[in-house]
Amino acid sequence: MLWLPVAMCASEAVSLDSCRRMALSHNKQLLITGEKVKRAGYQKKSATAAYLPSLDFEGSYVYNQKQLALIEHDAMLPTKSFDAATGKYNYNIVTDPQGAPVVVNGQPVPSQVALLPKSALTYDIHNVFAGAVTLTQPVFMGGKIRALNKIARYAESLAVLERDMAAEEVVYNVDAAYWQVVSLKAKEKLARSYVALLDTLNQNVNAMLEQGVATKSDALSVAVKLNEASVDMVKVENGLALARMLLAQQCGMPVNTLFTLEDEDKEDTVTETVPATYSMSDVYASRKDVKALELAVDIYEQKAKTERASMLPQVAIVGAYSVTNPNSFNGFKNEFGGMFSVGAMVKIPLWHWGSNYNKYRAAKSDAVISRLQLADAKDKIALQVSQASYKMSEAAKNYKVMRLNREKAEENLRMAMAGFREGVLPAENVMEAQTAWLKSQSETIDAAIDMRLCEVYLDKVLGKLNVEEK
Repeated sequence: MLWLPVAMCASEAVSLDSCRRMALSHNKQLLITGEKVKRAGYQKKSATAAYLPSLDFEGSYVYNQKQLALIEHDAMLPTKSFDAATGKYNYNIVTDPQGAPVVVNGQPVPSQVALLPKSALTYDIHNVFAGAVTLTQPVFMGGKIRALNKIARYAESLAVLERDMAAEEVVYNVDAAYWQVVSLKAKEKLARSYVALLDTLNQNVNAMLEQGVATKSDALSVAVKLNEASVDMVKVENGLALARMLLAQQCGMPVNTLFTLEDEDKEDTVTETVPATYSMSDVYASRKDVKALELAVDIYEQKAKTERASMLPQVAIVGAYSVTNPNSFNGFKNEFGGMFSVGAMVKIPLWHWGSNYNKYRAAKSDAVISRLQLADAKDKIALQVSQASYKMSEAAKNYKVMRLNREKAEENLRMAMAGFREGVLPAENVMEAQTAWLKSQSETIDAAIDMRLCEVYLDKVLGKLNVEEK
């Protein structure tokens, strides 16, 4: 099934539109630009997601070699009692008969103590688990998210334009290769006709030489011309084979595929053309490279806004649920314990020594540069369109002149052949007429193909080249 189109091409005449469709379907660069369009679409979806809250989970596990002990050994702590007279808690200490505290080594002696064992303040932290689920909702990011979303949309449109421009280039190259094959095929026919004319002349001169009405020099001159024409015919045949290989390669077929073009057997491939009328505003609206530069201006303006956002406050709401094991909310017991927390985060840039502001000014300069590049491109496109239009008019006039020259050369050859048959003109005059006929035929073919290529180029610079896959 994959080779079926190739087999059909080999048995049926292939039109220019068919070559275009095959090239657009198989060109590797177009496949690459198609993937870039998909990538830009994914990036646009990613930018849109920045408006929505993000939900994250974080977890950790730590193994500790030792336990956590808050005291060194068992402790005996003095107790306190409430004194109603003073309304305070005082330490319970030993007093003498006069009510004075008993002091030993400079410290009062407590009358009551509480035992605080070390084991009560020792916690098992060999295996520690922690986890948190966090919800973050941006509230105000200085306009950065909105600018990034616009950049993503512009980037997707730019990727589509790049794909279309690549398709235009493919179509233009296919057209050039197609008409090159048509041109070489016509020249191959012309070369065969020229060889046939010289062969007939050679036979006639040899016959006249045997009858003594021609010289050996005439026979040798015709033979040399015949050999040169045969060599030129081989060169044209080789050039035609290479041109077919190039066209097959651009159409995505194996280079050795044999196929016939729809226009290669036509006597005249040029149709009457109407002078192109255009307005530069329509041309600018149709040219994809102009649209691409306009999108570049929009992208750089949005990048300036993203840099400006770095100088504005940023606000976000954060909610989280965190768990730990050991449970830090219940005496570090070996169990999971958690809690909710909700808060707001505000970031206000204060002083960065002009770094953010200079980045913003640099981005504004990029936007100015892109606008200047757009204006410069429009000036060059105006010149390009004028040159293409003049070249098309020149090619049409040249084709008409070449057709007139061809008609005159054909009449001259007819008269020279008649004079040679009547014996009033030598073979040299016939060869001159044949050479002039060959030159006029070849120039007419070149003029016709040049007119076709000028027409395609004019459509390209006007933004009217059809690149749709039918």
